[in-house]
Amino acid sequence: MIQILLVDDHPSVGEGTKSMIEQDVEMQVTVVTSSMEALELLKNKTFDVLMFDLNMPVINGLELTRRVITTNSDTPIIIYTGYDIAPHFNVLVESRVAGFVSKTASREQLITAIRCALHGEAVIPVSLLHQLRRNDARVAISVNEESIEGISIDEREQAILREVSKGKGNREIADVLLISQRTVEYNLTRIFGKLNVRSRAEAIVEAKRLGLIPGEDFI
Repeated sequence: MIQILLVDDHPSVGEGTKSMIEQDVEMQVTVVTSSMEALELLKNKTFDVLMFDLNMPVINGLELTRRVITTNSDTPIIIYTGYDIAPHFNVLVESRVAGFVSKTASREQLITAIRCALHGEAVIPVSLLHQLRRNDARVAISVNEESIEGISIDEREQAILREVSKGKGNREIADVLLISQRTVEYNLTRIFGKLNVRSRAEAIVEAKRLGLIPGEDFI
């Protein structure tokens, strides 16, 4: 069962959203009406996905995200709001939210946003994509003496690649990088896809060829 925490200071909206989401028999929603309630609940209970209203009294959704990330960094957070998020978009992205969904979204859109977050994929309105700030490592691949834009990996993927090259298993990598084993496994799948390889050994060889990790990291 996928456990979801929804924080919305409008009880009727929260209950309506809960009803829509729970039409998916694999999902169960807990609704609270304040950020303080959410913080207290998260001290003793874990959830698979968190959904925060952006505009709430006392502690808004952005500040709640910042506080929760410090202790629940691997739990995806979706901003769920009826307001325009454009003025806050870059700040929210930098706060590491996993996506955005409107309070006017259909049941299918809600379910899609949740399932994407669970798989490490972000749902972002097309109109806001141009605002997205990225800090990825980009690699130029030389093919037949022609330079083309190649693989793009982020800092976490680079760190995981370095630990893989040292011969560490998923559990060891998770401990070193202070992330969950599930996060390691998901990122390895992404890395394999980006490098077009099928194994850790092939990933190491390809990463070395592309210069994604220093040669001395290899065992």
